[in-house]
Amino acid sequence: MTSVWADAVGLPIGESGAVVTVGTFDGVHRGHHDVLARLAALAVETDRPSVVVTFEPHPLEVVRPSVAPPLLTLHDEKLEMFAQCGVSYVAVLPFTPTLASYEAHEFVDAVLCERFRVAELLVGHDHGFGRGRLGDIDVLQSLGASRGFGVTVLPPVHAADGQAISSTAIRTAILQGDLHTAAAGLGRPYSLAGTVIRGDQRGRLIGYPTLNMPSPPARKLLPPDGVYAVRVQTPQGPFGGMLNLGPRPTFGDASRRIETHVFDATYDWYGAPIRLDLIARIRDTQSFDGVDALRAQLARDEAVARETLKELATATTSAPLS
Repeated sequence: MTSVWADAVGLPIGESGAVVTVGTFDGVHRGHHDVLARLAALAVETDRPSVVVTFEPHPLEVVRPSVAPPLLTLHDEKLEMFAQCGVSYVAVLPFTPTLASYEAHEFVDAVLCERFRVAELLVGHDHGFGRGRLGDIDVLQSLGASRGFGVTVLPPVHAADGQAISSTAIRTAILQGDLHTAAAGLGRPYSLAGTVIRGDQRGRLIGYPTLNMPSPPARKLLPPDGVYAVRVQTPQGPFGGMLNLGPRPTFGDASRRIETHVFDATYDWYGAPIRLDLIARIRDTQSFDGVDALRAQLARDEAVARETLKELATATTSAPLS
């Protein structure tokens, strides 16, 4: 079971120290999963606890807000992913201007050594730390040698096209509506989570009732507006569905909405938590000449979404066991 500790106060680490990794881990993608799996395995091998050190907010939101990226995973989503990775502890450090000002050796001494008693440190090949990220791999290995902890540098994990998997590449794919590439990098579909709220029930009047979610915080990355095939994770289990993300121009509504028509389900989910796993983009947002034209298009969208989800289920079922 993974435990979450805010700012690592009272983290129960013994005299033999801990196996540690550190980073922002936005998306907790396949490359991150490789680091976390190796971390957990080394912890078992050395009989030490495994510790993931991460930050809130994203460091760029503090040091360079103008270039801070939209997030693949909000804080709670990231913690949910960590909980599935078999690590002992997740320590969340508030990223403050003071922490940002630490030189590389200060970060190693005050954070990694003093707080976490690091015995072994695992980092990615492009890891940087300390003020201005001036602490590169060579600096880290030198500090490890002088402070008495080992440093393991892990190679990147590559996608099918040979490119290294990264949060940046996944963001690019999502912004282009390329959910297949994004899912391949993440190791799961990109998702949006929230609580069902009451809408204006206009969808019900045209035969396509929807679940409505509030817009996520502005920090969360959204794909382009349009219609999507989705898997809807609910308290009653998963269902197929189709999502309208964006405005409703046919009704003169320019506000961006998250509305999902769930297939083959009639539950009352008001107030319930749900998660939308985005499987494929079906089409752009369009304006139609009246409700009848819209209803006809929604029927076509439903057929495409159902077929897409059916193909996904078949591919998943027939995939060889790894």
